Amino acid sequence: MTNLDARLNSVLDRITSDDFLESRGLSGDMPFWVFDYPPEREEDVRKHVESIVHQAPKKRQGLKLSHVNLLELVRDILTERKFLDKSYAMQKAKGTAATLNALRGPLDAQKVARALVDRCKPTDTDVVLVSGVGSAYPLVRVHNLLNALQPHFSGTPLVFFYPGIYDGQTLRLFGELSDKPYYRAFRLAQ
Repeated sequence: MTNLDARLNSVLDRITSDDFLESRGLSGDMPFWVFDYPPEREEDVRKHVESIVHQAPKKRQGLKLSHVNLLELVRDILTERKFLDKSYAMQKAKGTAATLNALRGPLDAQKVARALVDRCKPTDTDVVLVSGVGSAYPLVRVHNLLNALQPHFSGTPLVFFYPGIYDGQTLRLFGELSDKPYYRAFRLAQ
């Protein structure tokens, strides 16, 4: 068993524990968590997240868990606003840079945060899991999204499954792309 496998296997017990669900030991900090992992293990993590989604309510009766795939959320936002097909056509005609620039408004971090909150309803949920982070890049930047989510998640634990490195201060997507420092999340499953 690899270190990642051991870490993945610890997630279910951790997110269903009283300490985690009640944000004990966080000294009033936001209950934001990052589970970082090597990007080449994406498929294993996806399968494990799906397993957690099914097992958590069985392990802890009455647990309300919400899972949001960030790429699916982005697709749904663009579809709802009738931008999805237009963005494909624009990328083909004008390239990726022009398309990303055009999507900055519709996919502003505040708008994505509101859509995520509408989907997972943190006031009615015990824990929220977010996957698909790497697939949504560069349309959504995690540090911007985490900042935008803060007003909406006062006590509900939020876990981002992150294909890269989080050292408690800096997010590095795919282990290579540096993002702005983000100090408000905790690393899940050391």
